[in-house]
Amino acid sequence: MKIRMKVRTLLWMLGLFWLWTTAQAQMKIPPETVQQWASVFSVKLREVTTKFSGSLLLQKKLKDVESIINIVELDGRDLVKDYSDEIERMLGSKMKSVKRLQESAEDADLYHEFNATLTFDYYNSMLINTMDEDGNSVELGGEFLLEENEHFNNLLVNTQQSDIQVPTNVYNKDPNILNAIYNSEALNDVFIGNFQKDPTLTWQFFGSSTGFFRIYPGIKWTPDANGVAAFDCRNRNWYIQAATSPKDIIIMVDISGSMKGLKMTIAKHTINTILDTLGENDFVNVIAYTDYVRYVEPCFKGTLVQADLDNREHFKMLVDELHVKGEAKIKKAMKESFKILNEARVNGQGSMCNQAIMLITDGAMEDFESVFEEFNWPERRVRVFTYLIGREMTFAQNTKWIACNNKGYYTHISTLADVQENVMEYLHVLSRPMVINHDHDIIWTEAYMDTVLPNTKELFNTKAQSLLLMTSVAMPVFSKKKETLSHGILLGVVGSDIPLMEVMKLAPRYMLGAHGYAFLITNNGYILAHPDLRPLYKDGKKLKPKPNYNSVDLSEVEWEDTEEMLRTAMVKGETGSISLNFRASVDKGKRPRFLVNDYFYTNIDETPFSFGMVLTKGHGQLMFTGNVSVEEGLHDLISPDLTIASEWTYCETDIDPHHRKYSQLQAVIRYLLGKEPDLECDEVLLQQTLFDAVVTAPLEAYWNALMLGDGDGVEAGIETAFLGTRAGLMRIIRYAGVETRVAKKFLTPADKDNLFTVDHFPLWYRLAVENRPGSFYYYPINDKGVKFVVATTSVTVSSEGKTAMAGAIGLQMSLDFLEKSFFVIAKQPDNTDCSNIEGVCPLNCESIDLNCFLVDNNGFILLSKERAEVGRFFGEVDGSVMASLIKMGLFKKVSLFDYQAMCKNSHHHASSARPLLSPFYGVVALLRWFFSNALMFLLDFNLCGLWHSDYFVDAKAGYHTSHKQKKVEAHLPCDTAYPGFMYDSSIREANSLIKCGRCQKMFVVQQVPDSNLVLVVTQADCDCSRQYGPILLEPKEIKLMSLFLNDGEHNATVKCNRMKSQKVRRRPESCHAYHPKEDAKECGGASVISLSLSLLSASLAFSLVLNRWT
Repeated sequence: MKIRMKVRTLLWMLGLFWLWTTAQAQMKIPPETVQQWASVFSVKLREVTTKFSGSLLLQKKLKDVESIINIVELDGRDLVKDYSDEIERMLGSKMKSVKRLQESAEDADLYHEFNATLTFDYYNSMLINTMDEDGNSVELGGEFLLEENEHFNNLLVNTQQSDIQVPTNVYNKDPNILNAIYNSEALNDVFIGNFQKDPTLTWQFFGSSTGFFRIYPGIKWTPDANGVAAFDCRNRNWYIQAATSPKDIIIMVDISGSMKGLKMTIAKHTINTILDTLGENDFVNVIAYTDYVRYVEPCFKGTLVQADLDNREHFKMLVDELHVKGEAKIKKAMKESFKILNEARVNGQGSMCNQAIMLITDGAMEDFESVFEEFNWPERRVRVFTYLIGREMTFAQNTKWIACNNKGYYTHISTLADVQENVMEYLHVLSRPMVINHDHDIIWTEAYMDTVLPNTKELFNTKAQSLLLMTSVAMPVFSKKKETLSHGILLGVVGSDIPLMEVMKLAPRYMLGAHGYAFLITNNGYILAHPDLRPLYKDGKKLKPKPNYNSVDLSEVEWEDTEEMLRTAMVKGETGSISLNFRASVDKGKRPRFLVNDYFYTNIDETPFSFGMVLTKGHGQLMFTGNVSVEEGLHDLISPDLTIASEWTYCETDIDPHHRKYSQLQAVIRYLLGKEPDLECDEVLLQQTLFDAVVTAPLEAYWNALMLGDGDGVEAGIETAFLGTRAGLMRIIRYAGVETRVAKKFLTPADKDNLFTVDHFPLWYRLAVENRPGSFYYYPINDKGVKFVVATTSVTVSSEGKTAMAGAIGLQMSLDFLEKSFFVIAKQPDNTDCSNIEGVCPLNCESIDLNCFLVDNNGFILLSKERAEVGRFFGEVDGSVMASLIKMGLFKKVSLFDYQAMCKNSHHHASSARPLLSPFYGVVALLRWFFSNALMFLLDFNLCGLWHSDYFVDAKAGYHTSHKQKKVEAHLPCDTAYPGFMYDSSIREANSLIKCGRCQKMFVVQQVPDSNLVLVVTQADCDCSRQYGPILLEPKEIKLMSLFLNDGEHNATVKCNRMKSQKVRRRPESCHAYHPKEDAKECGGASVISLSLSLLSASLAFSLVLNRWT
């Protein structure tokens, strides 16, 4: 009986507890209270932002001048023609400079007689200004004046003299080197003359076929950490592209058992060096052969792939994993190679120019005449280059015969040091038809980052990414001597670098508007310059170039061009226009925007480039102009609160070296004052800047009056007011001193996101122009833990029924100010009349029962009781409420894509990389390597073999190859998708209950009038985290679904298809693959092997010891 009573009591208590918890779970938040808070807070925000920004005053001043302004609609077709013409003129002047260098270099060689005993001192860039122990200049050093020069990134240079860089593996006093350097001295005067004619020129250079590099202006060359000058100009893309026409290359490498140890190491290095000589206009494949044919990348079976950076690096990774086995049978591999090349030619694929097979082996047991008769003779369209690896010369004759009878070249490579020079020979052979015909083709390289010159790494951290890229223009230099005409002697390549930033400045930002931009692509569809190109990524604390930074396709940046209509037209060099609905994103991709972009495009004559530009429909296509006197404008232009865009070109300060010391604002003022009448200035931009200075001038007095205490003074936490115009003019007032200001970095030169740059308008400007004029847009900023809020709005002008954006104006506030203002409002006093309120009353956002958030239109938290939550996505903080808001349609998901992403490498900690489509390759290869090497050891080992040093070297090389930990990159290029969210402003309020297990969570959402904010009030004591996980904005790698492949195989398939894909491309116009006068008899020769005295003595001694033992 007692037990029953206890059970009843327990059940009764549990029932009461359930009723109590249910009552707690069903706590009602009165929507009308939340609505009132949102309304009152809206009034407060509006008062603060309009008063302290001065937006109403600026809009009034613009209204006052509407009668004297003119609104014009920009014609994209006219603009794209004007800008492309300017670019053509600029690039044309660079080509003329290079042409003068080429002519001078050839003339100098023509009248020079080779002198084998020539003694000649020159400035070696590694040795200049270097003293020996006695304080004297070292040989080939000497005093070389170096001065800091702004035009050359503030590097120490000598603009009166060039100097010479010689790679460590090239003897700097070799007679061939000395004669070539002596000849190239004639270039000094041409370098200086070019720079005087065109002061915008940067680096000019001559790369000699003998290996040295003459650079102007002269610099001090810095070796690597080991004191080695590894840079070889003949490996640079500008040299290779100028020296040869496009080419299809099949690399055949012998991986039979005889190639073990050092031979295989040399062979791999040879392959990598050949790959380094290829560019995006070339096509390649690599075949490894034993008793069967094996493609190092099975995905590329039977085809040629474009030799862009991504594919070349992929081949290198796979070649590194090759292991020796079995017996070499060349014939099958040779036939396969010819079939690939013939099919490419017949089907119009590949380069449609030069074709070659590179045979890398330690010997050919026959000459394979039947194969050549079947596939290559008599036309000999495919050249065959042979590389005999190792010290053995047994089959050298056959190996040489193969090359000489197929218009190729034979070389013998016995050490790693021999590789570079011997590989370069094939370039000189391929250049013969062009040299004999004296076709001086001008080539332009893809975009690249020059990491060779000093201080480049520092630029990574101090310059915008787009400023680092450049292109080079180059021309080949030939011997014009009649006696060597049939030999086709290439002397080298001359060229010059062009920073792409300077090219893109010719399409001024102010004409393109807040969301407009210009871009350049190559004939292969790769990005040359684009504001959305991100060539660097962060690896820990370091910025590094992405592996594929210069092979990013236009379709990977303009990804809304799903049919690739824009890309195809531009690659073909067409002129036209197209409109695309575009999902843009700002604020580091967090904030999606729907725009309609009009694209205009045309080709750049005499280059492989196409130029495009974008105007956003609506405000982007309308621009207003106004006129004021120079005197009136100058008065307001010199105000201390005024700046102009330092990266824009108002006046060209780089033409006259005397002008380089001026900032853009200084140059503008001096030009308008008549102190520098020779300056070349953009008159349209200057006139608009003067007009903007006059119209915005009253803001300076207005802001200062507030600072001096007119009215109620400036409230604590109101830190900075600012404005900007389409002309790049900015005015700033700091209401708070630097000591008390939270946002110390905001609008300083280091704050690139919020300034006018060559790439973009400020973030606050771009957000404002997409918002309703007069209505403020509020958003949080989290700058490395420093959090604050920015409010911004656009101002407009109207004339003759058209309305154009005149600029943006805003305010920066501290979180303390915002919190103080909000929580005073979001609190009902204790004596509130609650008789007509259904729900909790009085309601207080600071109570533990409630969580209150101010969330912007993209879902980011502007205000919360927890300061750590500010700036985070609301879905991360409360997934249950965010999921409900998405379901109710208040927030809509927008899918965004990033085709330039870097993803973590899942094999980062592995010791090797695996080929595509071969998951078990590593294990199988290891077993095969072990058994094949064991077998070869038993077959080959004998005491006499110890005479041959290859066994000792092979053992050492094999040990290091097997045990060296291979570097695997932590991140690899990938494609990602990530969500963005946009609030539907047509829904002003909502409330609902969320069932979360034993409790129900109530929330109320209320739009804050006249803003982009919503007030979200939720029940704090109902935890829904078990039922609803967080909603994250993290990008996810794109993986197409497949029913039959596991993750590893699937990823390999996707990558395979992408790397094999042959998009529309425009082949270079010229091709030099054949000339009837070519002397193909010069096809290389065997080198003589000599045994060193020390090695001979050691061998004899060792032999005597063995004889005594036996």
